[in-house]
Amino acid sequence: MHLPDILLVHGAWHGSWCWELLIEELRRLGRTAHTVDLPSSGSPAGLHEDAEAIRHAIAAIDRPVAVVGHSYGGFPVTEATAGSAFVTRLVYLAAWMLEAGTSISEAAGMPPFETEVVPPPPDAVAQFYDDVDPVVAERAVAMLRPQSARVATDRLRAAGWLTIPSTYLVCDNDKTLPPAAQEEMAARASAVHHLPTSHSPFLSAPADLAALLDQITMDQARVRS
Repeated sequence: MHLPDILLVHGAWHGSWCWELLIEELRRLGRTAHTVDLPSSGSPAGLHEDAEAIRHAIAAIDRPVAVVGHSYGGFPVTEATAGSAFVTRLVYLAAWMLEAGTSISEAAGMPPFETEVVPPPPDAVAQFYDDVDPVVAERAVAMLRPQSARVATDRLRAAGWLTIPSTYLVCDNDKTLPPAAQEEMAARASAVHHLPTSHSPFLSAPADLAALLDQITMDQARVRS
C-alpha cells in the first residue's frame, strides 16, 4: 500500500516548530510528514496568502498527501485544497471548517480587531496548553508570534471539503475553540473522532495523535467514534 504523505498546517500565533513532537511519532510509524509556515503568523498577510503558501507546499510534495489543519490552519487549508488533484483527505484538528464566502469573524460572532496584528494571548498556557507538560508549554509560549488581524475578516473563496474526504478531530477539553462549536462544524465532515485533550494534542499527546492520524489518513470510510 502506498501511503499518502502528511502536510501539517499550524494555527494562529504558531509556526511549523509546534509539530516537532508529532513528526517524531509519525516517523516511528513509518509516515512522512511535511510542514509549512503561514505568512500571517508574524506579518500582516491574510487568508489568501496563507492559502497560496499551502498550495505551494502541496505542489512541492508532488504526490498524494493528506492535509491536517489545526485551529486557524483549517481555514486556509479549506481554500487551498479546493480542486487539488493531490489531496487524499483533509483533517481538521480543533479547526475552523467553514463554508465558502464565510469569515471567521462572522462565524464566531466577533467584531474585527482594531490593530493590524494581534499579540499572543496573555493566558496562552491556559488557552492552548492546559494539559501540556509545563516545560514544553513554557518553550511553546516563547515561540509564539503576533498574528495578522486580517485572517479573521477575510472570506473563503472555495471549500475543498466539498469534494475531498474529510475528518474532524474534536478536542473535548478545548478552552480555545469550544467543543460545541467544533461539533457544529464537524457536521460537515465525512468522519468525526474525539480526543480527550485541550487545544494542542500535538504537544500533550503526540503519540496518540500520530496513531489516530496514521489510521484515518488510510481510511476513507465514514466513521464516527
